[in-house]
Amino acid sequence: MTLDAPSILVVGTGAVGGFYAGKLAQSGARVDLLCRSDYEVIKDRGVKVQSVWGDFHYFPRKTLSMKNSAAGEPYDYVIVCTKVLPSIDVPSIIRPYVGNKTVIALIQNGIDIEPPVVDAFPQNEILSGLAFICCERKAPGEIHHTDYGRLVIGRYPKGKSSSAEKLVELFKAAGVPAAVSEDVITARWEKLVWNAPFNPISVLAGGCTTDKMVSTPLVESVVRAVMEEVVALAQADGNPVRPFIVDEHINATKAMKPYKTSMLVDYESGRPMEVEAILGNAVKKAKKLGVNVPHMKTLYGLLSIVEQCRSNK
Repeated sequence: MTLDAPSILVVGTGAVGGFYAGKLAQSGARVDLLCRSDYEVIKDRGVKVQSVWGDFHYFPRKTLSMKNSAAGEPYDYVIVCTKVLPSIDVPSIIRPYVGNKTVIALIQNGIDIEPPVVDAFPQNEILSGLAFICCERKAPGEIHHTDYGRLVIGRYPKGKSSSAEKLVELFKAAGVPAAVSEDVITARWEKLVWNAPFNPISVLAGGCTTDKMVSTPLVESVVRAVMEEVVALAQADGNPVRPFIVDEHINATKAMKPYKTSMLVDYESGRPMEVEAILGNAVKKAKKLGVNVPHMKTLYGLLSIVEQCRSNK
């Protein structure tokens, strides 16, 4: 691996991929983008980021298209920032760019998202990452970053990783608050404590932003109930989360700028939602472990119907 300027392929140029690819480029890494729908725009105009940390505009070293994948030199890192959807076959998309020593990092939502990639690339190191950020893709090649931006990255399923440490140092060099976790599965559960209620409720409540959900007592009580179910499920799974995390998440949400969740943005844009990654996988695990999660099951059922009815139109 080239320590000073590693070669990095960022897969997916939505809000998260487009933003963090730009920060890696600022750190001096050799960054290429693998695009699905934004290929022509990014190739011609680059990526424009309006950010609370300072606006910037960048061009990747290379702009590649998922529609015309061609094998080249394998990368030091392949960082996957796509949505976690049944229609997106991550192993097939990244295979042309993965060599024997390529480190694969998944900066995505949900739990139990890593096994398909682990099964497809059993000899490669897999990193799992979480982005705590409020950002939105406003148009092809245009991203609006409104708040936060912290990253947590760790070796999957757990343990020390020099590759994770090097990646985190690159992000920190560009001003991104980033940390290495030696227990990234627990970190995933801690993020799900927030995602499981706020993402689905924002859609089911007719387009609510975060401030409205935490300022309405009845809705906040549902948020708390879902969070407590995730906490109990994480405990049963052998990955107990931090004490008082429910209050931490709710207080932080009350302090943040009003925000449309990523699921609400996808819904309003007519794009598929991450129903399975954020709710379905957890509900299935709860059934397997014998944990009662009635509020999560209700949200999952309602959101699944919303998605099904929309796809049938």
